[in-house]
Amino acid sequence: MSSSFIDYVKIYCRSGKGGAGSMHFHRAKYVPKGGPDGGDGGRGGHIILRGNRNLWTLLHLKYQKHIFATDGSKGGPSRSFGKDGEDRIIEVPCGTVVHNGDTGEFMCEIKEHNEEIILFRGGKGGLGNWHFRTATNQAPRYAQPGEPCMEANVILQLKVLADVGLVGFPNAGKSTLLSVVSAAKPEIADYPFTTLTPQLGIVSYRDNQSFCMADIPGIIEGAAEGRGLGLRFLRHIERNAVLLFMVPVITEDIKKEYEILLSELEKYNPQLLTKARILAISKCDIADPEIDLDKLAKDLSEELGISVITFSSASGTGLTELKDMLWEELNKEQNQVIEISHLPIEVKVIERDDEDDFDEDDEPHTIYLNEVEEEWDLDKYRGIGWDTQEDF
Repeated sequence: MSSSFIDYVKIYCRSGKGGAGSMHFHRAKYVPKGGPDGGDGGRGGHIILRGNRNLWTLLHLKYQKHIFATDGSKGGPSRSFGKDGEDRIIEVPCGTVVHNGDTGEFMCEIKEHNEEIILFRGGKGGLGNWHFRTATNQAPRYAQPGEPCMEANVILQLKVLADVGLVGFPNAGKSTLLSVVSAAKPEIADYPFTTLTPQLGIVSYRDNQSFCMADIPGIIEGAAEGRGLGLRFLRHIERNAVLLFMVPVITEDIKKEYEILLSELEKYNPQLLTKARILAISKCDIADPEIDLDKLAKDLSEELGISVITFSSASGTGLTELKDMLWEELNKEQNQVIEISHLPIEVKVIERDDEDDFDEDDEPHTIYLNEVEEEWDLDKYRGIGWDTQEDF
């Protein structure tokens, strides 16, 4: 069964080419030698990303593999401008990160609602021959071609925006906690990997305040190398302000399990260790009556140097204290700004041997975002490489 939660898509985008400038001369009755009046070409259409808070996944882009903007129209007589190409706007959820699909380099990210970023700029329209008239060349028979388009494969990745991220091994009680403290209804069962996709829930707090909690699939040892489901969804905790590590009380060695989880996060992205961390010991309703839970939490807190709390989702014990602790961490000044530098991603390049069907003359000119745009120097276009079409 395919999931409707899509957080990764790869699409091919191409902006529009700039329209060519017109090489035209004024023609009117009783005007035997009208001067140049060729108009400028229109701008090519942009490829624009726009944030939309009403979108939660990239499902609407899953089957849309090609997105093309239209080209600008060429200039006309009487210094008429060509029509600009139509922009293509791609609406994405807030928290979407864009990488180059060929090199894996980070390109941009969308954080806010209605935030717009021009992913690929359309080509500038060429100048008409009217711009090139001089005292010594009063009838220039050339015009400027439009700028080429920009095109590339891009990878869109969604990283959910949440205040608190739940981190733990499979069957640690993460989904149960989310279902108890929020209105979310994740699938809950007594077997590992019940949660296959990230789940979000809004946790109500005192005085009509709230914060967002994210439950990701369980992490196992070796997740950073691709074992289990952890590698695919670890990116969703990069934007969390606080990481809540959950370890069941029935675990043989709570400290060792916490250190394994911490090690997997460090292997994936060392910057995750700079985030605020809380260790929550879950399932205390089935703990051995001889265990002093308060002493256990105090000893682990002194040994690990972080806050430790015990709770039970089934009985509700410790949930209020857990919310208070999370709210206190969220409101600390050092946890307000969440900035994680985006590392390049690995991309697979498939080489194709189709030289027999490829014509160099038909090869589109490609410009990538890292190329520096320079202002056009009109002098270098005079007399060479011009569109010599005559619009009489």
